Amino acid sequence: MRITAIETLYLAGGITVHAGPIQWLWVKIHTDSGLYGLGETYPHPGSEEAVIHSRLASRLLGQDPGRIEGLWASMFDAVSYSGWAGAEMRAISAVDTALWDLKGKALGVPVYELLGGATRDKIRTYNTCYDHISFLDEPVRLAESLLDSGITGMKIWPFDPIAKRTGGNYITPAQIREGLRPLRLIKEKFGDSMEVAMEFHGYWSLPCAIQIARACEEFSPMWLEEMLGQDNMAAYRELASSTRLPLTISERLMTTWQYRELLANGAARIVMPDVAWCGGLTQAKKIADMGAAHYLPVAPHNCGGPILHAATMHLAAAVPNLNIAESVRRHYADEYLPIVGPIDGPRDGFFDLPRGPGLGMDLLPSVLERADLVRRRIDCAP
Repeated sequence: MRITAIETLYLAGGITVHAGPIQWLWVKIHTDSGLYGLGETYPHPGSEEAVIHSRLASRLLGQDPGRIEGLWASMFDAVSYSGWAGAEMRAISAVDTALWDLKGKALGVPVYELLGGATRDKIRTYNTCYDHISFLDEPVRLAESLLDSGITGMKIWPFDPIAKRTGGNYITPAQIREGLRPLRLIKEKFGDSMEVAMEFHGYWSLPCAIQIARACEEFSPMWLEEMLGQDNMAAYRELASSTRLPLTISERLMTTWQYRELLANGAARIVMPDVAWCGGLTQAKKIADMGAAHYLPVAPHNCGGPILHAATMHLAAAVPNLNIAESVRRHYADEYLPIVGPIDGPRDGFFDLPRGPGLGMDLLPSVLERADLVRRRIDCAP
């Protein structure tokens, strides 16, 4: 089997997250067998698409798609000279995921079987609250709604609006109380029945992060996620030493090389790779294994599109050191539907093992007919 074409697709419209509008980029790896693999990355398809077509396609066309490790190394070689930890690695991540999907299809097995097989029968999940109910305005109603659907963990980011007002460089006692309000109300109403993870999107300075972490301790959140930017592991180590709460770090790190530094300094208690950013399933599995060698669990980041959701569930099925897998109710119950059709949601806080072959998910034919679809393809020279 040989790769005959590389195709990228994205919709001109997108969705809105904390950082503003984003779009999902899909990559199809076509072969002479008629099979294709599908991968995904986000949030800037124009940048990632350019890398795929200008730098990666020439390393892929005509090659055996089953040689995933070798193709990963070749793609990395194509971009490493000029720097790789941005659109370049997101592009590699999408292609790599497509190669795993293709290999699973070719062998007739789910991707998690290629990663070593399932280590569990179901996958524990929590909800990241890009929801139709606001955690700032109605935190108790939102938590109650999640509990009614069997979900017992949720992630919120109530300190973000404060950071945007102060630049993350100072926080007053009144602002700390403001940021804690949703967490406090949820815990007062539901106690340990609802676990609450606190997300900070890297907005805070170290002194502020220490203040906030100490203030959160009263309510025992599940974890504190990405309180600082991801570039200074020494600062994270100081933050970790200042609080008893576990730090979760960080979907914005890429490849085993960046996670090596994080793990070496001992700051993280939970490791959070994003399959669509860290280097694809090839790197995500290695990062999880590195975490296991440090007796640390992983909690894969999963706030992208439906193909990332599928890839994340395959990773979560295979790694023995899974803590919990992220999911977004608004995505799988609403925004994914016109893209891939209905997706099985969690039951009693757990997803079933994902289906195959491959990732077990594809774009609907109607997506390929949409007027707002941006599509570009490079074929092998005849």
